[in-house]
Amino acid sequence: MVSFGVAGIVPLAFVPAAAQEQAQADGTEFNPSENPVETSNDGAPLMVGIGGTPPFLIRQGENLLGIVPDVWEQIALIHNYEYELVLQTNTQAALDAVARGELDLLVGPFSITAERLEQVDFTQPFFVSSVGVVLPQESPTLWSRLRPFFRRTALSSVGALVVCLFLVGNGMWLVERKHNPEQFPAGYVPGVGNGMWFALVTLTTVGYGDRAPSTPAGRVIAGIWMLISLIAVSSLIGGLATAFTLALSEIPSESLASPADLQGVRMAVVEGTTGEQWGAAYRAQLIRQSSLKDAIALVLEGKAAGAIFDHPALAYYLSQNPDLDLRLATFNLNSENFGFVLPPNSPLQPELDQTILRLKEDGNIETITERWLRGAEVDSDSLSSGE
Repeated sequence: MVSFGVAGIVPLAFVPAAAQEQAQADGTEFNPSENPVETSNDGAPLMVGIGGTPPFLIRQGENLLGIVPDVWEQIALIHNYEYELVLQTNTQAALDAVARGELDLLVGPFSITAERLEQVDFTQPFFVSSVGVVLPQESPTLWSRLRPFFRRTALSSVGALVVCLFLVGNGMWLVERKHNPEQFPAGYVPGVGNGMWFALVTLTTVGYGDRAPSTPAGRVIAGIWMLISLIAVSSLIGGLATAFTLALSEIPSESLASPADLQGVRMAVVEGTTGEQWGAAYRAQLIRQSSLKDAIALVLEGKAAGAIFDHPALAYYLSQNPDLDLRLATFNLNSENFGFVLPPNSPLQPELDQTILRLKEDGNIETITERWLRGAEVDSDSLSSGE
């Protein structure tokens, strides 16, 4: 763990820009020590772990920027907390440190899950997020054009059509081969082939006239087939028409168009995050990495079909790296709430819950998140731990 040595009462120089701007707009003086609340660990500085990815936490040297530092600084100033920030780069290790009492508080975009609540407590959520997927920005390929023809709808339609033609061809050959050998030869392959050709031109109403039944039985079979064709032609050809439409469309059919498509697909995830949990839930073949940067690198190298992570972090990463040939999927895997982490039965929880709710009701947290989610000009190659 890396300690940033931010001990002591936070000076006014660390007041978040959002708080100062709000005070100036109201024409009042911002006073962080108004109605202070004493620290809850007998006067000793709070050991506060901090972790996350851009835009929630951004490292620039020893400076910490982003949504989480801004929100936490407002809370610390309201309560006049003394604290020391301890950087956390691994989610599970950070949660374990809170559970063991090594940290009084863990701030960051940590998903509130039932499994984690068995180990630690959470504050009220300060942000509602979702689990997203980043995919390669693929251009239409020959296979993407041909793939619709090999789907169940197209194949079943072709199969049904071939079976019908085969049955009619056999029937015509059986009743015509002795009386009309010139058009339906006695040999099985050429005779049935001519019978299937007759059935095909009848189905399409082309009727070349090069094959025609001469026996009463042959005419009965031909008549029945014509009636069946009138009734069944739309359903038999419908599947093929759908495949043609997809194949000729300018937009290729996506290989990953829904969460169900993740089953059996190699997906990169950050170890210990909810992205890993939801990837496993949808039965993807997971490739675990220690950071979001490493997970995305696997996608760029073609070693993974995509990466699963928090949607805001993925969107921010792509906005800071517009040259990457990547895109966000059109679907999300799950919605989730982000909160700060506390040891079980922490005396800090009531005051933190109340303050977070007050900051949300006043619109302060919304102001902070909107500013950072618009994509501040910072280095997104900073901290890459997972939530």
